[in-house]
Amino acid sequence: MILELDCGNSLIKWRVVNADNKVASSGVVHSDSELVQVLLESPSLSLTSCRLVSVRSEEETDELIEQLNSQLGLVCLQAKPAETLLGVANGYEDYKRLGMDRWLAVLGGFKLAGDKACLVLDLGTAITADFIDADGQHRGGFICPGIPLMRRELQTHTRRIRYDPQFEGASGHPLPGRTTAQAVEGGCVYMLRGFVRTQHELAIELLGSDVAIFLTGGDAELVKDVIPGSRIVPDLIFVGLAFACPVGSI
Repeated sequence: MILELDCGNSLIKWRVVNADNKVASSGVVHSDSELVQVLLESPSLSLTSCRLVSVRSEEETDELIEQLNSQLGLVCLQAKPAETLLGVANGYEDYKRLGMDRWLAVLGGFKLAGDKACLVLDLGTAITADFIDADGQHRGGFICPGIPLMRRELQTHTRRIRYDPQFEGASGHPLPGRTTAQAVEGGCVYMLRGFVRTQHELAIELLGSDVAIFLTGGDAELVKDVIPGSRIVPDLIFVGLAFACPVGSI
């Protein structure tokens, strides 16, 4: 079984896949020690190897890799920036500056699309949009605040906007708000949906009408109806990670 890790600054998303690439277990932890403890308490997973992507510092990433090796006997393969990989060309002027999460989502989206033009939208704390043409050339993308950041900015910089978002939340088609909380939550959803709609229009303009659309991230469900035929892939980064770090290369 293969351990796959997406190491963010504050959280580590993990999953274990078997030889058929079926997910056997998954979760989210807050620290290296918590991850190791969870895995040690799950001997049935029978881990044989590990691949990971990290946005942490090199020192922090190396420390995690060392713990996995010393305590679990795992050899880890880490995804690295690349100018080109498996027919996909990084579109940034300095390819090393493109976030690894975006690069793997670009790679995963293009491969899932069957090597054809695609738009990848990651709808999380921040929103990213990436355009890949039919030749595998990453044409660049956009970054803007997601709903959590929009909400936080309004609450931070507007004195009269105070509410607990834990008890609110909007659907994909909210009605005009009759409370401040409803107005903020609904407004953020429509900002999100409007951005997605314009990205789809731009993708058709840049890439042609035969473009595959992939949605990932926590708020993907709120916009799935904005682009008919779009596909939600919750673990798109892990899809790209599998292509970037095949087990046979460990």
